[in-house]
Amino acid sequence: MSLSLTLSHRFADFALDITLEAGPGITALFGRSGAGKSTIINAVGGLLHPNSGRIAVDGDVLLDTDLGIFVPPHKRRLGTVFQDARLFPHLSVSQNLMFGARYAPRGSSGPALKDVVALLGLQDLLDRAPATLSGGQKQRVALGRALLSHPRMLLMDEPLASLDGPRKQEILPFLERLRDGPLGLPILYVSHAVDEIARLADTLVLIQSGRVQAQGPLFDVMADPAAVPLLGVREAGAVIEADVLAHGTDGISTLRISAGTLELPGVHAETGARVRLRVLAQDVILSLTRPEGLSSVNVLPVEVEAIHPGDGPGAAIALRANQDRLLSRVTARAVTELGLRPGLKCYAILKATTVAPGSIGR
Repeated sequence: MSLSLTLSHRFADFALDITLEAGPGITALFGRSGAGKSTIINAVGGLLHPNSGRIAVDGDVLLDTDLGIFVPPHKRRLGTVFQDARLFPHLSVSQNLMFGARYAPRGSSGPALKDVVALLGLQDLLDRAPATLSGGQKQRVALGRALLSHPRMLLMDEPLASLDGPRKQEILPFLERLRDGPLGLPILYVSHAVDEIARLADTLVLIQSGRVQAQGPLFDVMADPAAVPLLGVREAGAVIEADVLAHGTDGISTLRISAGTLELPGVHAETGARVRLRVLAQDVILSLTRPEGLSSVNVLPVEVEAIHPGDGPGAAIALRANQDRLLSRVTARAVTELGLRPGLKCYAILKATTVAPGSIGR
């Protein structure tokens, strides 16, 4: 399943001109507030009729302004999950879920109620009223309702924005399960939270002022030093995958990446599991020689790939760590004093406690 779109739309004080392609998995649209993310979601869902453009899902044209095609929202077979759950307060959780099933096309294939309940962990909530649910539980019900309509694609518009930190951490594993599960639904996911994007996305599209600035596989875009200004200096960082080797009795886990091993706390995954790690650029220190006598044991041999000077006194350094990529942010003075240049081999040092449990995903 794929999404192809070209959109152009003018508001009084904002212009959107977008071309993007979204394939299987989760395609995340990231940008600061007002970048145009929700406008794209609304156009795909049929809630906005753009000035000009073309939208096709798996070759099925939903919009073509040149040909006068505009498929109404209820005929697009797209499930939408908004920032607020929008559950019916007079219906139970079970009844809210089955409301979505009423809109499944006759003869369509998709998950049954029991499958959605198991996937989203709703077994103990079915008889409860929406008013008795937490924010995270409400969003899981809203997601289940969308899945039961048997959509060919999910649109998720800031689904976690209204949740506090603990509630967000509660629902993220369910979204990871949906991404990796047998349903195989493509998802267009809007967010301005880098931590969500790093945990969930397969493809990342960076949007600024109504235009695409970068798009590609998440691991490549996140590790691109040119993306640092778009992501934010304090939020920029690479995402790598690791295998869980062991859990120590002291709460420290050993993980294997292509360049060596890492020891990190807060890894809640079984031995043998594969996890994602978001490593912030500001937490990666560089050394020309392998350091000794440090409290950190996470020392990786790396090679400098590129140097991207910032507008201020800092610079983003793209690093190759065997098959993985890392980012480091250092001062421009350090670049000069260390003689950093593309092709230079050095060492990256990562303090274990800088990788927060919320930055570790399945």
